[in-house]
Amino acid sequence: MSLEEREGFVTVYTESSAPLVAHISAGTDTMTIDESGIAQGVKEGADPYDYLLAALGSCTVITLHMYAQRKGWPLERAEVSLRHERIHADDCQHCEEKTAKLTNVVKHLRLIGNLTEEQRQRLKVIAGKCPVQKTLEAGIAVETHLLEEK
Repeated sequence: MSLEEREGFVTVYTESSAPLVAHISAGTDTMTIDESGIAQGVKEGADPYDYLLAALGSCTVITLHMYAQRKGWPLERAEVSLRHERIHADDCQHCEEKTAKLTNVVKHLRLIGNLTEEQRQRLKVIAGKCPVQKTLEAGIAVETHLLEEK
């Protein structure tokens, strides 16, 4: 079975002719991450962290709309802008502690609609409860298995 045929998997590959270009297949969608300009300090497209932020952002706004619809609240549009930040080790006073975070995501939330202040504050709380955010905050165990070459 080829990697492309593994149901439920996202498949990513690079080739020696363009080792800094990753081709991604997720269901029927395809995406590309091109970091070939990285050596020159050029960023023309999304990098892997941008895709991570996109996953978190899309989960956040979808969760907000699902919650608002269930409550019958007039949320017309939910927007989230996200930025990934790194805290460098020499800036970190407690880096050796297991709970120390060396990476941080900042979310800026905009809620559009005729919402009360109470509804806006509740939606701010709900924005932190989307499944992707909960997964990221809990931490992820990653297993790597080597498949036979064919």
